[in-house]
This record gives sequence, structure tokens and C-alpha cells, in this order.
Amino acid sequence: MPGPSSLYELILNESQISPQAPAIRAPGKETLSYGELSRHLQSTALQLSRLGIKAGDRVAVVLPNGPEMATAFLAVSSVCACAPLNPGYPYDEFLFSLSDLHVRALVALPGSEAPAHKAAAALEIPVLSLEPDPRQAGKFSLFSHIPLKTDVMEPVLAGMEDTALVLHTSGTTSRPKIVPLTHRNIFYSVQNIVETYALTRDDTCLNMMPLFHIHGLVGALSASLAAGASIICAPGFLPDEVPGWLSDLALTWYSAVPTIHQALLELVRRQPEIAGQVHLRFIRSCSSSLAPQLAEELEEVFGAPVLEAYGMTEAAHQIASNPLPPRPHKFGSVGRATGSVQISILDEGGNSLPANASGEICIRGENVMGGYENNPAANLAGFCRGWLRTGDIGYLDGDGYLFIRGRLKEIINRGGEKISPREIDEVLLRHPAVRHAVTFAIPHPSLGEDVAAAVVLRDGQTVSARELRQTAAASLASFKVPRQIVFVHEIPKGATGKIQRVGLAEILKTELEAFTRQEAAGTTSPRTPLEAELLAIWQTVLENGQIGVLDDFLALGGNSIQAGRILARVNERFGTDLQLLDIFTTPTIATMANLVQENIRN
Repeated sequence: MPGPSSLYELILNESQISPQAPAIRAPGKETLSYGELSRHLQSTALQLSRLGIKAGDRVAVVLPNGPEMATAFLAVSSVCACAPLNPGYPYDEFLFSLSDLHVRALVALPGSEAPAHKAAAALEIPVLSLEPDPRQAGKFSLFSHIPLKTDVMEPVLAGMEDTALVLHTSGTTSRPKIVPLTHRNIFYSVQNIVETYALTRDDTCLNMMPLFHIHGLVGALSASLAAGASIICAPGFLPDEVPGWLSDLALTWYSAVPTIHQALLELVRRQPEIAGQVHLRFIRSCSSSLAPQLAEELEEVFGAPVLEAYGMTEAAHQIASNPLPPRPHKFGSVGRATGSVQISILDEGGNSLPANASGEICIRGENVMGGYENNPAANLAGFCRGWLRTGDIGYLDGDGYLFIRGRLKEIINRGGEKISPREIDEVLLRHPAVRHAVTFAIPHPSLGEDVAAAVVLRDGQTVSARELRQTAAASLASFKVPRQIVFVHEIPKGATGKIQRVGLAEILKTELEAFTRQEAAGTTSPRTPLEAELLAIWQTVLENGQIGVLDDFLALGGNSIQAGRILARVNERFGTDLQLLDIFTTPTIATMANLVQENIRN
């Protein structure tokens, strides 16, 4: 490829074309121009080279979100592999990460008592203390006790095939895997992003995503700089500060996860004047599934297209995206493959599937990593005939738009029935009282797994679990209706703002147990003659003599055929007109008894 061949070279090239153009910005600080950014990166790269740090080494960066984290990543990755770590990690997490990544040095703020410093000391890893410039965004000084090599006169830069960024996968169900991304991977990824959104020097991006995560590092920061645009490096999503950022910083786009979009939307509902103070060219969403209802609301409020994208660490972020108008963007889809990325839907045997057939989403392209580091088993399982297996289930429609139905590891196996939790999320979110809904698996003694959902209600709204079950049962097969629905103030999230379905049952264990106690409160023996008659019908049809009047039909392993038999006998005995939906919205004998009484009266 002619011209610059790395992000570092792109920035140096831009500094020669537009040295005064704004590059790194931050609330409350002076802007760092491309000329100043270029000089800062070169001087820092020279300092790192004089410390003996070179391609093949790893330097961890542990800094708060903001402009210094951005420029530290750019400088470190130009010389060696940058390993950005979450500054909120506890000591043990730092100890594992620094050791597992074989870190040569640590860049961090001064403070020997901090967990990262203590872990580095335990591993005898030298610390490079970073002191931010109090005036200008992204400028800093590095201090170290390591002797400098004064004979090194120019920075020794890493090459196109050298590792620029090294990250751990999330490791929610197993030991985290190491993902090494080369300068080539990142370069092609940012070029794909620039082309997808037609980014130019006139654009300004607001980044509120963590810069220890691929979304913020590549999707916002690197893509902006590759286009010669400016990037506003915020410390995160701060509700009290966001109105000022939107009105004062003249941004043209931002990229975030759905939880941030939702929080921003709620902020605008409270302060509607905010929407009129911002003029966005587009809004980008990535790293987690975006509910179509939320996308529609965002478009209505901000008057800008909401473009959902699909990315993963192993692909240096972006894989697919909805395109800019006038090409259609489809709500519920993550769009089309971008740039040189190829997407194929494969069955379990590795065979390509036709349009609209669901299978595992597999990818390949220049942005995709060559393999996990020192992990032959993961590479064997993760690649199929040159395709990287994403672990996501989905399909391509006739127009080549990708629809994701869920993660393989998130699929709920209820007695052999495979259930995509995202499908249930989308149905629950249709209820006007529901703000967030996340469906997940819970253990079941006979079925293996059952369906549960965590729900956050909109401010001032109320709804019962029964009503939400009715909403679900009206659109879903009976076995997909959540057995348990727990109401929470906030859905637990990971450090990057993504919902972690796997393990949610354990995180919400207290709430689920409270739900179970509430359901089981009182006697399980019949309390009225009507309950006794219904109990006899249930026991006969389900062939189970151990049923209580508060036992849930689905939890007992009931299916739609058995539901039909029960309802037929109940309607014949009591002259009622109960429908199949009723057994899933009143799933216990006690609630069915109430419904029968109401039906008889009416």
C-alpha cells in the first residue's frame, strides 16, 4: 500500500500537511495540534528507545481515561507493544496481567502505594512515572531510574508486522487469552472505519469509552487521527459534564456502547434543550447489542442516523457497520462487512450457509489477528479453514446485512430447546415501562437451564412480572417465556460498559433467591376446592404427583402440548374460555384459579 503504513506515520504525515490542525482535545485543557502531537510522540519514542525498549517488548500503560492515556498509547505502540490495563484493577488482577503479558515496564502516574505499582514491584518491573502537563491536552513527561543510552539519536520504531497492541480477552468463562495485534492489523482496521463513515479533517469525535479497550483505542481515537480529524478525550461518561461538552466542543459524532446511549437519552429527556445544542453527523454504536427502540429514539432526539457496528478485539475492532445515508441502515442489524473484511456464516461442519440461514459468524481480513499467543488449543478451536470463529450466532440477509442472534456461550439450553436471549430482550423492551432488559440462563434441576430476565424500569413506571410474562408469551414460544423476572435498579456491567450475560445468574443470586422465596411464600397445598380440582388436572396431565399450587408450569417442565391438554380439561370442567396464552401468563395453580374465577364471573 503506498503512502503511510502505520498510525504513527499517518500522524507524522498529517503534521506536515496541517501542523496547526487540532488533534487531541480534552475538556478544560488547551488543544494539542497535529504538529505538537507529532513532536511529542517523536520525543517520547526517542526516550523509550534510549531506555532500551524496542519492538518485541511489552510496556503496560495504567492511566485514567483522558488525553494522556491516548498519547501514551500512541507513543508506546510506535516503539513496542502497548498493553493498556484497566486502572481500576485490584492488586491480584495487576499481578496476573503484568506477569501473563511479560511486561518489560509500566507507565503510570506517580504513587508507589497504588495496586499497579505494588504489583510491578513484586515482579521487579520498572515503573516509568508519567506526569501530565497541567495546561495542554495529551502532553506529559516521563521519569525513570533506568539509565538512558545517550548514543541513541533517533527513535527505533516498530515495523508493520510488529505487535502494536496486546490485550486480554474478557475471560468470563475461562482463563483470558492474549490477543496480539500488529501495526498492519490496526492500520487496516482504522482505514476501514475512516472509509465507512467518510471521516475527514472537519470531523470531531467525542470519546467516552475506556482507552484500555479496543473500542475507544481504535474505533474512536485511532480512526479519528488516521483521518486527520480531532478527538475529544473525555474522562468517561459524566452526566453533570456532558451538557457542557455537547454544547461547547462542536463534535460531529461519537461512538459508545448502548448503556451510554441510554444514559445520554435519559439526560436529554430531563434537559431537552441539550438536543438543540449539538449537531451530529452520525452516532455510532458498538460492542454490545443495540435495541431497535433505543436507536429509533436516538435518531428522533438528535436528528442524526444511528449506525450500529460490530467489532471484536481479535479483529482490531470493526468488522461490520451500517452505512451512512443514503444507503439504508437497518435497525437490529450490525450492517455490512467493511473494507477488506469478509464475513461467512458457517455450520458446525465448517460449511458456508446461504442467506438468511443462521450459523456461526466467521471472519477474515487484514485486520484480523494471526492467532492467540502461546495458546495452540485456542487457535485450533478458534480458526476454521482460515476463518476466525467469532463465537457469535447470526445470519446475512439477502442484502449482505449481518444480524446477530447471540453468543454461542450465551445460548440457553432449556431441556434441549436452544434459546437466544437477545430475542427475549427485544420482546421485553417493547413494553413501555421497561428501560433495560437482559435475559440469561439460570440452573434448573431437571431441564439443565431455564430462562430468567433482569429488568430495569423507566422512572415513575411500574409493571408486574406477570404482565411482562404476558408481553413475552404473546410473541414467543412458551419455553422462551422467562421463568423468573427480577427487577433491579441497574444491570451489572463489565469495566467497558458491556453487559455480561454469562455469570449474571451468580451476580444476581441474591435477587433470584428473593424472587424464589416470594413465589414460594405460603402453603403449596390447595387452599380452596377450586385449587384442589385444578391440582388434580395438572397432576394427571403432567404425570407428577408432587405438584404444589405455587409451582410454575414451565419450571415443572411443561410444554405447549401439555398446556393445551390442561386448558381443554379446565374449560370443559368449568365452562371457561381460557386460551393457550393464559397458562404462560398465570403459570401456577394459584394464579390459574384466580383467572378461572374471573372468567366464570364475566
